[in-house]
Amino acid sequence: MSHLGYSFATQSTSKYALLGNLSNPTSVSSGCSEFMGNSVRNCSFSKEFGKKQRIGYSPLKVVCVDYPRPELDNTANFLEAAYLSSTFRNSPRPKKPLEVVIAGAGLAGLSTAKYLADAGHKPILLEARDVLGGKIAAWKDKDGDWYETGLHIFFGAYPNVQNLFGELGINDRLQWKEHSMIFAMPSKPGEFSRFDFEEVLPAPLNGIWAILRNNEMLTWPEKIKFAIGLLPAMVGGQSYVEAQDGLSVQEWMRKQGVPDRVTDEVFIAMSKALNFINPDELSMQCILIALNRFLQEKHGSKMAFLDGNPPERLCMPIVEHIESLGGEVRLNSRLQKIKLAQDGTVDSFLLTNGKEVRGDAYVSAAPVDILKLLLPDEWKEISYFKKLDKLVGVPVINVHIWFDRKLKNTYDHLLFSRSNILSVYADMSLTCKEYYDPNKSMLELVFAPAEEWIARSDTDIIEATMKELAKLFPDEIAADGSKAKILKYHVVKTPRSVYKTVPNCEPCRPLQRSPIEGFYLSGDFTKQKYLASMEGAVLSGKFCAQAIVQDYELLAARAQRELAGAGNV
Repeated sequence: MSHLGYSFATQSTSKYALLGNLSNPTSVSSGCSEFMGNSVRNCSFSKEFGKKQRIGYSPLKVVCVDYPRPELDNTANFLEAAYLSSTFRNSPRPKKPLEVVIAGAGLAGLSTAKYLADAGHKPILLEARDVLGGKIAAWKDKDGDWYETGLHIFFGAYPNVQNLFGELGINDRLQWKEHSMIFAMPSKPGEFSRFDFEEVLPAPLNGIWAILRNNEMLTWPEKIKFAIGLLPAMVGGQSYVEAQDGLSVQEWMRKQGVPDRVTDEVFIAMSKALNFINPDELSMQCILIALNRFLQEKHGSKMAFLDGNPPERLCMPIVEHIESLGGEVRLNSRLQKIKLAQDGTVDSFLLTNGKEVRGDAYVSAAPVDILKLLLPDEWKEISYFKKLDKLVGVPVINVHIWFDRKLKNTYDHLLFSRSNILSVYADMSLTCKEYYDPNKSMLELVFAPAEEWIARSDTDIIEATMKELAKLFPDEIAADGSKAKILKYHVVKTPRSVYKTVPNCEPCRPLQRSPIEGFYLSGDFTKQKYLASMEGAVLSGKFCAQAIVQDYELLAARAQRELAGAGNV
């Protein structure tokens, strides 16, 4: 897709806009103008692409506005993440670098490899498919348009992800949006309700004020009961949050005396956005972790979109960093079997092409469902691995629809649909630089819960999606296709995505260091405080790399013993 229409100043975090004469609505989307008009006078815009000029407000409308990167670098969580990153760069250089074989080049595997390379070791990263990214993979169709595994949002409350972008020198690839959460109003088709976080207020006042100021979704009595219900979480901190793992969101709300309407109005949407399931299934721990980050960090809930497709814009810089330090990344290298030595440790990774890959240590960075299929029979009854049975990936469907016109009833932001079958969505022709189109919209939507739909045809899924879109765009989209026409669509099904965060899962999440000497796990399902998320995947990779670096002497001695044993044969 063309990058035309994006007018940038010298820094990529400055504002940009597409402008047009109001008499020609086909070239203009009005979705952002209602709440951003006051800022227009201070912006430099481009009326003819590639040509800058300062223009007045009256004849123009803003359709895209990116915001400067928020001040994250001095927050406690960012500094903690930065320190952990520094321990790899500053660790003593190994006498003989370990060769570490890692299966899976999603964010967890990439993170593991990146930080091992930083510590002076040699990762050998194996990816089964011909594309990087795992759950953030994307593909280009015959027209040159990208379609993705999921709709990915980068929060201010992702300190390890934010550090990773900084370490790679790609902070400018995040397109930060206005600090708001925007919900569709099912009772008022085509209308939205907003939670706006004031820049001048510190946390948690900015979040509290955003909730108090919204009178469309919750009544004052509901807000008060919800606030009282949340007090134990705010006072009890992380220990209280972790103790709520045994309750679903719905059970916890009722126990705290929070009206069901609060769950219906806010937490159905949040539950589906966080884990693709409804609040009667989701562990309350998941919601409390998110709320804790959002309320305790001023910019925690601020969102950014990546400026293009994840494999090229995020994964490739990690690969280039790994390779610059002597590591290897191999695509089309699918793990078929974990071959064991006589002592029950790993002898090699056997690939489907018949090749065996050996190293000084081994990491599975595959999703938990794939890991369970690959576990050797000799390991399956070990408690560490047996607990994994409780962790099961949740199905999710990502839908992309290209329309023949620019839709107007939308925003340059993530939107919570509050639909029974859709979770969040965004007009990617507005939110993402690479996918930008001044004349046509591309909606990317998360179809969830997807359990009952994963086996259905793409046609059925698109038909159901269009019925929901007719409620979100009543003047522009009709379920029968009589208004905006579909030019094309892509449906990406993931039968087992992130692990389903149901109650009582927390005790089953494994540490990164397994009881098998020389074998480690990486993935958002492993033990770390950010659960099933991109942040969780990156942090798990750091913890996995940390465990291997800490075990260097043990692993080096093991390699020497194996070498000596091979010499005596």
